[in-house]
Amino acid sequence: MTYSFMTVCHKAQSEDKEVEHRMTAIPARTVPTRNFFGLSSSLFWGYVAIAFFMTGDGLEQAFLSDYLVNAVGFSTDQVGTIFTVYGLMAAIAAFASGVLAEYFGPRRVMALAVVAWIIFHIGFLLFGVMQGDYVMTLVLYAIRAFAYPMFVYGFVVWISYAAPSNRLSSAMGWFWCFYSLGVGVFGSYLPSLVIPVVGELPTLWSSIGFVFVGGLMAAFLVKGRGPDHSGPRTFGGLGRILGETIAMPFHNVQLAYGMVQRIINQISLYGFIVMLPIVFVRDIGFAQTTWLQLWSLVYLVTVFTNLMWGVLGDKIGWVRTIRWFGAIGMFVATLLMYFVPKLFGPNPWLAAIAVVVFGFAIAAYVPLSALMPALDPHRRGNAVALLNLAAGLSQFVGSLIVTLLWSTIGTTGTVIALACTYLVSFALSFLQKVDQNSLTKADEETAAALTTAEPPESGAPRA
Repeated sequence: MTYSFMTVCHKAQSEDKEVEHRMTAIPARTVPTRNFFGLSSSLFWGYVAIAFFMTGDGLEQAFLSDYLVNAVGFSTDQVGTIFTVYGLMAAIAAFASGVLAEYFGPRRVMALAVVAWIIFHIGFLLFGVMQGDYVMTLVLYAIRAFAYPMFVYGFVVWISYAAPSNRLSSAMGWFWCFYSLGVGVFGSYLPSLVIPVVGELPTLWSSIGFVFVGGLMAAFLVKGRGPDHSGPRTFGGLGRILGETIAMPFHNVQLAYGMVQRIINQISLYGFIVMLPIVFVRDIGFAQTTWLQLWSLVYLVTVFTNLMWGVLGDKIGWVRTIRWFGAIGMFVATLLMYFVPKLFGPNPWLAAIAVVVFGFAIAAYVPLSALMPALDPHRRGNAVALLNLAAGLSQFVGSLIVTLLWSTIGTTGTVIALACTYLVSFALSFLQKVDQNSLTKADEETAAALTTAEPPESGAPRA
């Protein structure tokens, strides 16, 4: 297994052109491509790979906190800390994934991510969970957190180059559609079928197969073009690019606004991952199977709404979609997710209504994935890196809010606090400005410049 992935990485390295010390990331010439509402045929297997990978990565999310408390014996504070540290590590890796994918190529970064995920998942189970060792569980789970953003957000950089520029929001909608299909629909629904038969621990082991299959697809089947550079790659140059990327939101405040919006986007989702498996089962009285099916319904809804909001965002405006359907929608949906079952008890049909509303609202932030690269179209990989950092911070902040508030102000107060973050998002949206045609204009300018330059060497840019 390791030999196969490292062979792919070595082959890609030997074929690459030399790249610049600075990652200017000039977009390659726009090439017409067949697409279905932004779904490019050259990237299709990459989307499928995301679904497989996130099925494996997401198998644990709807039951892990409950399992660690009730079966392994950790306290709720310890579990909250585990998820908070995981979120922090994922945030750092999410940022690095965009820069590394731009600098070394998405295919290489994604292949190495699969190998790392499998190795540290095995360690997490063998030396942490199965031994009931809190420290090892915390450390190995945190290290594993570096792998999944490298795979997932590395592919986002790939999309930003290979997808049609005028359909980028739709293309990102497809990404989140397949992401949700993996992490939520299969990732949450399969455990509801498997756990009653084999138990939690074998279910956690089974995730390795899904991650491996997704890695094979990404390594061998994806054809879309990636970043195109010239000049030598050096670690010193990579360090400079990391520094320059971190500085970008200080020079362009719109990038900073977009990052804050992305952090707020999934705060309640990640907060609920820590809280609701315990609250719904222990406090409200849902059966674990029912809870798992309800949580999978969130993602089943987003399979369709991610694409819907991506397409509508291209039509009615990215910021407008985020403001009214994302921010206001999530304020309402976050409250409904808790207060409906609290008031009406373990009624799965009423709870499902709240879940559907939540799935519609959380997906309305999809246009952010197009908005961020559009704010700096000649360095779109760097902008995606900032978006990825914010996505990781969303997991960190959501878990941190629960860790800090849950034992202090209780479940009700914590849920209200999570909901109020979306009022901040609503207010912030009035400060956001973006030209939705900037990516197309940048590609046209680059194409015009290339026609006056020497013909490039044959062969598509390496991914």
